[in-house]
Amino acid sequence: MKTFIRIVEAGTISSAANELGQSSQLTGKQLRTLEHSLGVQLISRTTRSQSLTDSGHLFYERAKIILAEMEEAENLISETRAIPRGNLRISAPITFGSQVLASKLPEYLKQNPEVSLELCLSNRTVDLVEERFDAVFRTGELPDSQLLARALAPYQMIICAAPEYLRQAGKLRVPQDLKKHQCLIFTHTSMRTEWIFQGPDGQVSVPVTGRFKTDNSEALLAAALSGLGIIMQPYALMSAEIAAGRLVRILPDYEVPGRPVHVLYAQDRRMTPRLRSFIDFCTTHFSQ
Repeated sequence: MKTFIRIVEAGTISSAANELGQSSQLTGKQLRTLEHSLGVQLISRTTRSQSLTDSGHLFYERAKIILAEMEEAENLISETRAIPRGNLRISAPITFGSQVLASKLPEYLKQNPEVSLELCLSNRTVDLVEERFDAVFRTGELPDSQLLARALAPYQMIICAAPEYLRQAGKLRVPQDLKKHQCLIFTHTSMRTEWIFQGPDGQVSVPVTGRFKTDNSEALLAAALSGLGIIMQPYALMSAEIAAGRLVRILPDYEVPGRPVHVLYAQDRRMTPRLRSFIDFCTTHFSQ
């Protein structure tokens, strides 16, 4: 097929043979073999000139596309074998990025010494393409989009309060008791209006209210530590405070469903070695 295209573009078999670095006899034989396999004549040849037949015109246009796609496929394979290098720009929600992702990034950078990484933390939904991110992390259910997504392990959520708050407001036995308590509201998700639990009798949904609302998990944690109310946030954010006794896990018989976590990237963006290595790293380290 490559030989046929060179013959067409060079104008003669001998010119194509010179460009291909092979004999005219071999070049002519390759053309005849192709025509025989297709069962049609592609080039009408005389001693003085050559011209494409109608079938030759059709095959020539399609052959160029096929070879270009094959070259692209070969380039992609070469890239997967190349050393990851260059800059990665990543976006993640604040809590996940600071409490979970950031602690693993030094390991990724150690494995890929020629890659540099910029991590942008924000709870807003960034535009991956417009803001030139290579990959973004999203928690919660994904809306329909043109982005490709890799599912990671769900984000473990728990409910806690400071011992001081529980001494003053009383303990909780079942999720419905939350209606009588001050809940610290995270305004970024559906948790701003209701909290969902999975208990002995199935799923329970409880409407929640409170005097303090914010879209920042760290601010919510500070409010909980001061005894302002009850907090529902990721375990990763509160594990150290629980271990130190500054927060107490409540309603242990009722599990909070984990929030889905995905890493997303654009489907029309070439999978460079650095992006592939990062996606594979995240799939390995955050899928358990």
